[in-house]
This record gives sequence, structure tokens and C-alpha cells, in this order.
Amino acid sequence: MATIKTFEDIESWKLARKLCKKTGELIDSGRFKKSFRLIDQIDGSSGSVMDNIAEGFERGTRKEFILFLGYAKGSCGEFRSQLYRALDRGYISEQEFEAFASDAKQTSGLIQKFIEYLNKSEVAGTRKNVKP
Repeated sequence: MATIKTFEDIESWKLARKLCKKTGELIDSGRFKKSFRLIDQIDGSSGSVMDNIAEGFERGTRKEFILFLGYAKGSCGEFRSQLYRALDRGYISEQEFEAFASDAKQTSGLIQKFIEYLNKSEVAGTRKNVKP
């Protein structure tokens, strides 16, 4: 397995970035009918997935990285819940819902596999003088 040198190398971060981009395009299409709270929440949660992966990686310890991966996974769930709200209000179609939800589930699954890998790993992290 190749060593990850930057958070941009992480597959779940790459998928989360694509999800965030697609979400932004959906919001920018104007179909949320000025539902500013939902716009803010769905945009924020999609961005939170990639941001938490990045922040956790940059913290430099395995323990903190796993913690932030958990936050990212939680944001995936929050995002999927908000998709239901968008669907129920008629802002997105069933087909769009399924596509977004599938992408979110795939991202969440990759994050979970990464957490499991890190829990078994001996790598402590890059920060010095910090216990794993």
C-alpha cells in the first residue's frame, strides 16, 4: 500500500470533494427556492465531510485522525438526512436523491474502512512527542 503524504491522496477525500462539488452545482441551479437554512445545512455538511478528513490528517496523530474521520462519517449521515428534506420538498427528484445518497454511502463506506485500517495500524502519526 502506498504511503499517503497529503490529504489530497486519500480516496475518501477525493470522493467527498466530488460530492461537495455536485452539491454546490445543485444549489447554484436555484432549485432550493430560497430555502436558505437548508441550503446552508446541505452545503455545510457536504463540505464538512472533506474538511474533517483534511483536518484530521493534518493534526498529525493517528488518534486525532480517527476522531476526525468519525466526524466526517457523521457528516455523511447528516448530508443524507438533508437529502430526504430536499426530496420531500420537491427540490430534487427521486433519481437525483438516489445518485447523491449512493455517492454519500460510498464515501461513508470508504471512511469506515479507513478507520478500521487505522485502528489496526502501528503508525502513530507525524507529530513528535505525542502518544498514539
